[in-house]
Amino acid sequence: MSVLDRLPSGHGDRALIAGVVCLLVGALFALTPLRVQLPSAFYVFVEVGILFVIYGILVLGLDLQYGHTGLVNFGHVVFFAVGAYATAMLSAQDTFAGIGLGYPWPLGLAVGVIAAAILGAAVSLTSIRLRGDFLAIVTLATAEIFHSVFVNFEDIFGGNVGILGVPRPIAALVADGDTRLVATLLVLGGITLLTFTVVTRLTHAPYGRVLRAIRADELVTRSVGKSTITYKTQAFVYGAALAGLAGGLFALYNGAVAPGFFTIQVTVTIWIGMLLGGAANHRAVLAGLAIIMGLRLVSRFALDVTPVSSDVFASARLIVVGLILVAVIRYRPAGIWGDAQELGVDQ
Repeated sequence: MSVLDRLPSGHGDRALIAGVVCLLVGALFALTPLRVQLPSAFYVFVEVGILFVIYGILVLGLDLQYGHTGLVNFGHVVFFAVGAYATAMLSAQDTFAGIGLGYPWPLGLAVGVIAAAILGAAVSLTSIRLRGDFLAIVTLATAEIFHSVFVNFEDIFGGNVGILGVPRPIAALVADGDTRLVATLLVLGGITLLTFTVVTRLTHAPYGRVLRAIRADELVTRSVGKSTITYKTQAFVYGAALAGLAGGLFALYNGAVAPGFFTIQVTVTIWIGMLLGGAANHRAVLAGLAIIMGLRLVSRFALDVTPVSSDVFASARLIVVGLILVAVIRYRPAGIWGDAQELGVDQ
């Protein structure tokens, strides 16, 4: 049975329509003389919005792994990085450091998704039988290993400088900065909504019920004839492929990749957003991610009126975010919009 056969209609239809509309409107701005002018105060909101929709694909992949299947992946950023680097290396031209082969960017994006999926398959085939805490350690170690590889193999990955000269498809079509930002937000937002539709349909299908049964009790699921290892491997690979897609889109939006973009902080942000909103609920994890990124956006403005240095303020902001997460886990362990009965926790 193919993945498409597992996707029933009726779930995520509004997201599908909204995604198509966003793509069409974004293409309209990119391919026609239509232009938009943003107030200067809106720039930061649009830029954070672009990062949010890219991270939205990341959190949907992580929710498929952890929220629906119970796989604890603390190295989700490595698949994000592999997708970005593969896309950059295939499509970059005249890069200052590292490899840039100059192939068309759609090929680079496809290779990025495939490379992340292959790495996900390699990690899952060697480690998927481990218990949750050991799997968490393996994935975290994998992320740190690849981060060191990206930094130290300068001739291939560009070291700390990274790979420059990555094509920016929308920027190549739109010279006006304001219109470019809006078109980018609409196109990437459309892709995120389409991803949401596919993941929602997948998890509402019988396939998704098997994943949730594995999370609830793997032994019982195995006793009724389901190959839990196969399902867990598939879920892990699907999540890794989504992270690779997000990484490729990030590279094509940013025009460059470097190790500094792919630190453990990305994984922390995604995890906090998922747990804050409520795992196993795709809308909730996106809302939780929006809250975290919104808090960070608001804190940017608070820095201007706070009599402390930027380093101290950054540390204080992390403390506040951590306290929020602790409070949610203490008083709402299923998340703000999570289903406690579904997740098997006490509210």
